[in-house]
Amino acid sequence: MTNSTTQPVLELRDLFVSVMQPPQTDIVKGVSLVIRPGEIHALMGPNGSGKSTLASAIAGSPMYRVDSGQVLFKGEDVTKLPADERARRGMFLSFQYPTPIPGVTMVNMLRMALKARRGEEVPAREFLAELRTTLKTLKMDEEFARRYVNDGFSGGEKKRAEILQLGMLRPDLAILDETDSGLDVDALRTVAEGVNALRTSELGVLIITHYQRILNYITPDFVHILVNGRIVRSGDAQLARTIENEGYDPILRELGVLEGATA
Repeated sequence: MTNSTTQPVLELRDLFVSVMQPPQTDIVKGVSLVIRPGEIHALMGPNGSGKSTLASAIAGSPMYRVDSGQVLFKGEDVTKLPADERARRGMFLSFQYPTPIPGVTMVNMLRMALKARRGEEVPAREFLAELRTTLKTLKMDEEFARRYVNDGFSGGEKKRAEILQLGMLRPDLAILDETDSGLDVDALRTVAEGVNALRTSELGVLIITHYQRILNYITPDFVHILVNGRIVRSGDAQLARTIENEGYDPILRELGVLEGATA
């Protein structure tokens, strides 16, 4: 789908990550990964394999420490950059459990986020035009954007709110951390349709998921299996279907690893 000579939007080089709070447990143990513009990668693995930790470390969460290795974003080493600087450069992370912000409307939050992303105030007329276009693309009602951020939202609405943010901010890399968590079939389909509607040849996507079901609606170019902080298998969409049919046990038995790795 992409040219192998294209500069990666994300490159992880032998990344080792530990949690900052004592005990400083090693969680990610030598992950290397390349995502090019236009590619969708799915990262799967048993509970506690380190998937969400890896996502947070890529985005610059202060809860984790990169002990060695590099995070390169569009060719720039951002390993030591804080999360806000990575976001300004075009990284986007959707959270597994989005936080409610009572009193702050989606419209106001989006306008402030867009200002931070572009480094300048977006004129009101231009912002509203972009918002309406994005809402239309995502088949969302304008009333949705007037609500307080995640306040009283259902699980599906919280995830739709994050997809709206993705559409407005237009990042170069979108990390979707268990976007399918807690969603019923209809909500899952709605969110997946939103991701597909926003897909471009410039956007790289990393989908973190435990189950294959979201991949029924978003077809990945590459699938990686993370076990005990290491990528132990990589393949195409068929690998996800194999996991759906057989589970992780065959891989764990082959590796001699028990399910229930550290965090």
